[in-house]
This record gives sequence, C-alpha cells and structure tokens, in this order.
Amino acid sequence: MAKKIENPCVSICQLSGGLCVGCGRTVEEIRQWKSMKRPEKMKTVKRADERLKKISRD
Repeated sequence: MAKKIENPCVSICQLSGGLCVGCGRTVEEIRQWKSMKRPEKMKTVKRADERLKKISRD
C-alpha cells in the first residue's frame, strides 16, 4: 500500500498574493487538498517546495 502524503501545512497560514508563506501552496491547492489523489498531492508538494525556495532566494 502506498504511503499517505502528509498535508504540508506548518500552521503558519499567512497568505501573500494568493500564496501561503508557511507551506507554499496556493489558495486553490489548499482548498482542494482533501479531494486530491496521491499523484496530484505529490505534484502539489513539489511545486509548493519550489515556491518556498524561490521566496527565500528573493
């Protein structure tokens, strides 16, 4: 059985420009998280991580 993808929320929950500065997800990704299937969650986590890295470089 595939391992569950944990929610990337870190309980900071502050939005800036439609993006959570805590987890890196968009508002839409946050809304849809529970209904996403595993592959979509994996892609979302990867995109969110890339966004957070970009924010920290700016």
